[in-house]
Amino acid sequence: MKGENMELSSFYPVIGTTAIAESRDFYTEWLGFEITFEADWYVSLRRRGEVGYELALLDYTHPTVPEAYRKPVQGLLLNFEVADVDAEWERLVVQGGLRAELAIRTEDFGQRHFILADPSGVLIDMITEVAPVGEYAEQFSSEYVAAEFGGEQ
Repeated sequence: MKGENMELSSFYPVIGTTAIAESRDFYTEWLGFEITFEADWYVSLRRRGEVGYELALLDYTHPTVPEAYRKPVQGLLLNFEVADVDAEWERLVVQGGLRAELAIRTEDFGQRHFILADPSGVLIDMITEVAPVGEYAEQFSSEYVAAEFGGEQ
């Protein structure tokens, strides 16, 4: 298969924005990221003490972006799977005062979640997986359901 022998050393999203400082502050203050590199046009972030959780912020007008693609981020949704989404709701929305774009709720397809937006308009979906119900339970592989939920459906 093409690409299967490619060796990755890293993979992360880069958010094209002009709200670099505001977005940097959002991810460091609310979501536990730390700055690994910072310039006025680019900020590299990673989760404190964790390997593999990185993202970057880039001024979309910077000359390193091909001219035809110099547009701000749009339609991006980042999923953050957490151990206790209700605790995150309390911390971020109830206590922290952040605006929920979608209030906390449980979905039949196997998620309890809520959605925020970062200063660039990127949606942040805070999720705790729950057992899927109804027709959705049948759409998951039995191996996945057994591993994630101890065989419960």
